[in-house]
Amino acid sequence: MLTATVEKPSQKLNLVDAIQRLSVSYHFDNEIQAILQQLQKTHESDDPEYKDDLYTVALLFRLLRQDGYYVSCDMFKKFKDSKGNFKGWLCNDVKGILSLYEATHLRVKGDDILDEALVFTTTHLESVASQLSGPLAAQVTHALKQPIRKGLQRLEARHYFSVYQEDASHDQVLLKFAKLDFNLLQKVHQKELSEIASWWKDLDFPRKLPFIRDRVVECYFWVLGVYFEPQYCFARRILTKVISMSSVFYDIYDVYGTIEELDLFTEAIERLRLKTHPGWDMSAADKLPEYMKISYQALLDVYTEMEQNLGEEKSYRVQYAIEAMKKQVRAYHQEAKWFHQKYIPTMDEYMPVALASSNFAMLATTSLVGMGELVTKDSFEWLFSDPKMVTASAVVGRLMDDTVSHTFEQKRGHVASAVECYMTQHGVTEEEAVHELKKQVTDAWKDINKECLYPTEVPMPILIRVLNLARVSDVVYKDEDGYTVGSVLKDFVASLMVDPVPL
Repeated sequence: MLTATVEKPSQKLNLVDAIQRLSVSYHFDNEIQAILQQLQKTHESDDPEYKDDLYTVALLFRLLRQDGYYVSCDMFKKFKDSKGNFKGWLCNDVKGILSLYEATHLRVKGDDILDEALVFTTTHLESVASQLSGPLAAQVTHALKQPIRKGLQRLEARHYFSVYQEDASHDQVLLKFAKLDFNLLQKVHQKELSEIASWWKDLDFPRKLPFIRDRVVECYFWVLGVYFEPQYCFARRILTKVISMSSVFYDIYDVYGTIEELDLFTEAIERLRLKTHPGWDMSAADKLPEYMKISYQALLDVYTEMEQNLGEEKSYRVQYAIEAMKKQVRAYHQEAKWFHQKYIPTMDEYMPVALASSNFAMLATTSLVGMGELVTKDSFEWLFSDPKMVTASAVVGRLMDDTVSHTFEQKRGHVASAVECYMTQHGVTEEEAVHELKKQVTDAWKDINKECLYPTEVPMPILIRVLNLARVSDVVYKDEDGYTVGSVLKDFVASLMVDPVPL
């Protein structure tokens, strides 16, 4: 039924692309899989009608790789000349070049032709952007700042509505459905945020702990980037509460606590257990100063809520979440000790600690707690094995954060970031260090892309949660620390959670 009005492969590709970019693909997962499986099987054996159309070839490549199907980048060799350069006539095909640009962001290590294509397409799109008009101009300008692969699905849909609407070939029924779906889901998200905000207000942390960043709305925005679909309501609620508590803990370690208090707090977290688990012991928490007791009890209450909602069969998930939090707190503690000692670690010392303190492993673990039957003990064991997917996503978040926030952080007094560590170890300038760290982020994205290709170690919906965490980092830390500088995310929050899409 989904493809009843389209017959050609190129038409099917455009339909799938529109559905995904309008953020309604979760309604059509089975149909989309069937289309892509068919195209994946036939694109090499057949002589497709689009074989010399750069736009469609690049779109096929992107859509297949996005959904985990490996397809060789050799399909782009036909667009290069005998000297190994991209053919000159391609410069007249802005739509095709834009499609190729988007495809390059799905590259993995060894996809050299796509490394070259990224340079070629970026250079050309930047040179023509100011000369374009209409939907294509908006697409090019937006893509240069936020490629599809690294964007948040709902945020990208909000931008794409106006672009798609101006496309003369757009499907009016699909567009209206997508807008209605967006607005209906927005109502769901508003209700969830209202309930979470009420929980936060009852905690009264901004008054009791005036040194913390009051960012519960930004925390919910972060979680919406991980999963926005209606079936993940419970998962969003508990993940938002945990990330909010993690933010409080970070500020305790980074801003307020003395080293002696932090020693006590770390010991208390190390002993954290639920009442229903063997070894439950509150004696370490009793030694804490009052402001730490408040924080500790609030976290314990969140984990207790998780367990009560999950039931006995799934309660094991909560202990994995607690263990992930302990690893993160240990990293916070180590960074605090480095700061108090005025010690600048080597990159080999810094990165394992910084990746743990970046929230990624903890959030990835907690993100699975409220998901459905797809998640098993094996899923959590995979997460605790330090898989490349999680490590690479953490590298993206940690290094992007460090490169945009290190100047501000050092002025106010903060543990050395990757920038200072790299500069000190290698004797290079700040500019050289930042350049190298950005290369490492690029390589990390290639690893993420590789880990999302079949056969995968865990089901794709689990990998998507980790991928989405990296995407949130790309959006939040693109130009500055959008979490600490709350105004940066204001427009994003408004477009997702305040302003409905005009019908």
